[in-house]
Amino acid sequence: MNHIEPLASDWPHPFDIRLTHGRVNTDGRQLERVTVRAVVLRGDQLLLVHSSVNGDLMFPGGGIEHGECHNTALARELREECGAELVAVGALLGQTREYRPARETDYDAYCIRSFYYLCQVGENWSEPRPQPYEIRLGFTPGWFELAEALQTNKTQLAGSCPQWTARETRVLAELQHWHGAGLLG
Repeated sequence: MNHIEPLASDWPHPFDIRLTHGRVNTDGRQLERVTVRAVVLRGDQLLLVHSSVNGDLMFPGGGIEHGECHNTALARELREECGAELVAVGALLGQTREYRPARETDYDAYCIRSFYYLCQVGENWSEPRPQPYEIRLGFTPGWFELAEALQTNKTQLAGSCPQWTARETRVLAELQHWHGAGLLG
C-alpha cells in the first residue's frame, strides 16, 4: 500500500449523532466498539455498499482491529468491501454513537462509535474480499447518487431493517444538507 496523505485539515461542521435502540441506560457502564467509515465522493456520487438481502446502503467500513489506527482500518475495510485502494484520508466529518442493551452482565449498554472520514481512493481496483457475513448479506459496492441513496434507505426504514440502516440514513441526510449548502463536493 502506498503512503496515505492527509486530504484536509479539520472539517468545520462535524456531526455528532446519537441513536438509542431499545431501553438502554446510557449513563451506566458501557462496552464500546470503535469503527471507521469511509465517505468517498466522485462528483455527486458516493461509494457505498448495497445489501441485496436488506436492500439498504451503507458506507464502507467496520471495526478497528487490535493494533490498527483509523487510517489502517479504513484502508483494510475499503480493500475488503470494495476492492478500492485508499490513497488519502481527509477530514473527520463526524461521528455516530449507537446504544443498545448490553448482552454482557458487567455492562449496562453496548455502544458502537463510528467515525466518518472523507477519503480518496486510487485508480487501482481489485476484487473485493468480503467477510462471510458480508457474503450472506449480499454486499456489493457501487457508486450511488446521494439523493438516491438517502431515498433508498428511507424506504427501507419503513419496514424491517438492520439497526445500522437508521445510522447510515442519518449520516446520508447530514451529507445531503451539506451538499445542498455547497459545503461538500
